[in-house]
Amino acid sequence: MVILSIDSGVEKTGYAVFSKTIEKKTELLVSGLIKTDKDLPSQRRINIIFDKLAEVVKKYRPETIVLEKLFFFKNQKTVIEVSQAQGIVLLIAGMKNIKIHFLTPLQIKESITGYGRADKKSIKKMIDLTIKINKKIKEDDEYDAIACGFAYCSMNQNLL
Repeated sequence: MVILSIDSGVEKTGYAVFSKTIEKKTELLVSGLIKTDKDLPSQRRINIIFDKLAEVVKKYRPETIVLEKLFFFKNQKTVIEVSQAQGIVLLIAGMKNIKIHFLTPLQIKESITGYGRADKKSIKKMIDLTIKINKKIKEDDEYDAIACGFAYCSMNQNLL
């Protein structure tokens, strides 16, 4: 089974692709970051994200896409942009008939660290200790996508 997890954003969208085997092993196949130039018009930025995510979906053919569930944001601009980016993901999922699952930040943190109020540093440390990553990850958005996907795989051990 192939799972695509996404940390949605208009400026930066992180993604991670996991494989779950018959032996119930979870493997990170690839992760990455889609960046858009803030000087571009919104519609162009949305189109770039759509095109890049569509390429990932075409190449890896995920059966499930996992997103972090939106909660109250203090910054209204941020919540709108995250919602727009999640709309892209929902559109791609609908076009390709891919199941969507949402995890709350609490579920992700608890699954990764055992503590639902863990900070980003603790999550990064546990990801680095638990998952074989063949590159240096510089951006939180990519780590967040990896954490979301790994949490989903951990919470659903019997997936196949």
